[in-house]
Amino acid sequence: MNRAEGRRRQADRAMGGVPQRPWGQVERQMPPVRIISDDQVSAIHLAALDVLGRQGLRVLHAPARALYASAGAEVVDETVRLDAGLVAERLKTVPAGFTLEARNPARNLRIGGGWCVYGAVGGPAYVMCNDKGRRDGTFAEMCDYMRLIQGLNVIHQEGGGPFEPLDLPANTRHLDIYHAQIRLLDKSWQTQTLGHARTMDGIEMAAIMLGTTPEGLCHRPVLLGIINTNSPLQLDVPMAEGLIALAAHGQVNVITPFTLAGAMAPVTLAGALVLQHAEAIAGIVLTQIVRPGVPVMYGGFTSNVDMRSGAPAFGTPEYAKAAQASGQLARHIGVPFRSSNVTAANEVDAQAAYESQMALWGALTGGAHLLNHAAGWLHGGLTASFEKLILDAEMLQMMDAYFEPMATDPGALALDAIREAGAGGHFFGTAHTMERYETAFHTPMLSNWDNHPNWLSKGSIDARTRANSLWKELLAAQVDPALDPAVDEALHAYVTRRKAEGGAPMN
Repeated sequence: MNRAEGRRRQADRAMGGVPQRPWGQVERQMPPVRIISDDQVSAIHLAALDVLGRQGLRVLHAPARALYASAGAEVVDETVRLDAGLVAERLKTVPAGFTLEARNPARNLRIGGGWCVYGAVGGPAYVMCNDKGRRDGTFAEMCDYMRLIQGLNVIHQEGGGPFEPLDLPANTRHLDIYHAQIRLLDKSWQTQTLGHARTMDGIEMAAIMLGTTPEGLCHRPVLLGIINTNSPLQLDVPMAEGLIALAAHGQVNVITPFTLAGAMAPVTLAGALVLQHAEAIAGIVLTQIVRPGVPVMYGGFTSNVDMRSGAPAFGTPEYAKAAQASGQLARHIGVPFRSSNVTAANEVDAQAAYESQMALWGALTGGAHLLNHAAGWLHGGLTASFEKLILDAEMLQMMDAYFEPMATDPGALALDAIREAGAGGHFFGTAHTMERYETAFHTPMLSNWDNHPNWLSKGSIDARTRANSLWKELLAAQVDPALDPAVDEALHAYVTRRKAEGGAPMN
């Protein structure tokens, strides 16, 4: 890269004074961690098949039971049992990777192989910042949060509504969320999957966004939605409806059991993974019954609980091991893998940092293709934090820099620079250093690398305070991406009509 190109890329990184890496996905070249042996992977897989074949899954949605039965599953009352042959046959049609379209084609995302998507926090009940503390979220604040997601290059995808705008009616707020996602983002966004109506509204509005129809999306993956099984071993009506609607229209289900060891799953990590694997397989198979070849993902969310209180624990060593093992299980059945960046911390503090770093390390070295809640998650998923969004973005930038391959070409080996500096010299002024001055290292967003005398004379602010000023700078500089007025008008008309119809039922 020449110096002019280096200056251009450096300028592209800065927004409102906030240094950033350029937009884009970094392809991981190193193989994922293998935390358990191939024999152990096989043992967990066979145990999960035993659960599905003998005990089965309770499916509360009659149409879903009918779909399973049509494919040869044994259905007795609400229990669905899947034999190993049926599972193997349906897993054959799952694509190993796919492209997820965004409103801006330059923001399309690759999923599979060494590629990973970083999706922002989605779904908390509350919002939090240094200035106002934790509180109920409003639509206006939610829109500001989305603007930050748009402005942060390292975040590839909005996570389905960063927090609930509780100033809007529950039966129609999803329509306002979808409209805001399309207006304020030209990136990929996740849809909601709680029931048929909410899911179809997302599909309809995504089709309007791209100038097509829901049927026109059937071979164009645009939306990604999370389907949580009701662990242990239950698929409820709203989630089944959402799964079927997404799969029928060619969109991406992320089947994610919520298996907390000791609570909704066995207390042993291996037992929790057996349950997770069984539930994930059952959901994946259903997507392939609905539409063979439709993209789907294997969601791993196994963690442990504090056995003294029953509270979920996140970002623990057990969580990291489960994420890495989950990646192996997903690869064993040939399905792209989703994991998460999580913490149980109630404040943006050291606990939040070390738990999130542990979770990030486990998920990304475990080969995750979707890192959900990649930035902003706090309080065990109950809260979205403005400051945590910035701190997580910094850690994601550092992980991306880590995953970039190390060059060993003659220029990188630097023999000329070593000769020029000589014995006892330095490399600040060598030709080799000067040629790479602007591109040698990736500028962090938050790290304070001032020397000790400067720190003593000027004082220092903590990372949380610095993050508070950075998100405000970023928000002030953000310009909403242009949207075709005709598209916006069509979206407004759709939202108005659906609100008049009553929106979505309260499941």
